[in-house]
Amino acid sequence: MAKTDYYEILGISKDADEKEIKSAFRKLAKQYHPDLNPDDKEAEAKFKEVNEAYEVLSDPERKAKYDQFGHAAFDQNNGFGGGAGFNDFGDIFGDIFGDFFGGGFSGSTRTQRTGPKAGSDLKIKLDIDFEEAAFGTKKEIKINRIEKCHVCDGTGAKKGTSKKTCPTCQGSGSIRTVQRTPFGQFASTKICSTCNGTGEVVEEPCTSCSGTGKERKTRKLSINIPAGVDTGSVIPLRGEGNHGERGGPAGDLYVYINVTPHEIFERDGNDVWCEIPITFAKATLGGSIEVPTIEGKVKYDVPEGTQTGTVFRLKNKGIKNLRGAGKGDQYVRVKIEVPKKLSEKQRNILEQFANEMGEKVDNDKKGFFGKMKDAFKD
Repeated sequence: MAKTDYYEILGISKDADEKEIKSAFRKLAKQYHPDLNPDDKEAEAKFKEVNEAYEVLSDPERKAKYDQFGHAAFDQNNGFGGGAGFNDFGDIFGDIFGDFFGGGFSGSTRTQRTGPKAGSDLKIKLDIDFEEAAFGTKKEIKINRIEKCHVCDGTGAKKGTSKKTCPTCQGSGSIRTVQRTPFGQFASTKICSTCNGTGEVVEEPCTSCSGTGKERKTRKLSINIPAGVDTGSVIPLRGEGNHGERGGPAGDLYVYINVTPHEIFERDGNDVWCEIPITFAKATLGGSIEVPTIEGKVKYDVPEGTQTGTVFRLKNKGIKNLRGAGKGDQYVRVKIEVPKKLSEKQRNILEQFANEMGEKVDNDKKGFFGKMKDAFKD
């Protein structure tokens, strides 16, 4: 099944800037977040789709590849997968042109295959609490990555032995053939199938890695989460990805942050919102109330005649700016609570208040059918 266009998934144009991409992602990530859509498989699938689109479009280098080659840029079968990127794509074109034009591109292809090769990047998702995102924290993460074999030091050869020059290609890494056809002679250059283009073979493979020179290891890493991160923030750890081959550098590890929703607070950029209930008397007469903030409770004086839906602002009580100085604000939306049960005394006082306000209070406690009977008794 054809994959949906990443721009279409986020609902943005190809000219969208970094801010527009992030804004679209935050909106959709919140809409389809698994914690807000429990047991909803469709929402879960959408959330993964949105994350995948953001991971590509938020990275300038990967976005450029996607804009040029589409989904094929990250398809392992097309040679774009992982950290190999354009090197593998160059190999494919080198093989194609080498077959038809006598190996004109084989020299660069052989160099790419036999020279150092960088390790691929890794990515993980890290869930953190609302408070951890607001104030920063230190986390220990566990990753599985490919490293060079500790026994053979990445050579693939048994300890005490070494690689030998490939007898098939004599170390060149490629085989050149000439074919006679009715149209003339055609020369082609192909990767040596014996050594896979490396120019070397292992006669006695390492027993630990079976001659691959690689092993998968589980590593624990400590990571500092800065204050102000949000869902969609990416923390790069350079050189902590898969190890390279033939002396190539290791890839990077990208930690994608996911902030779990809070029971009270809701985040909007660096601002924090919450809703608190106050009594009818407090809203009418005014007075001091306790307001929860991410830093603890603070007192706030509610003015007389406060209405439901009124929003108060607590300056600098929000979240620290991740990329600069300053903090956001906290906004408190007031909701007036109506008591569900009243004592006789409380009821009488409230009725007196209503009478003073000129409001008629119906004390008839007859049920609906009783009132209907009275209405049609004539």
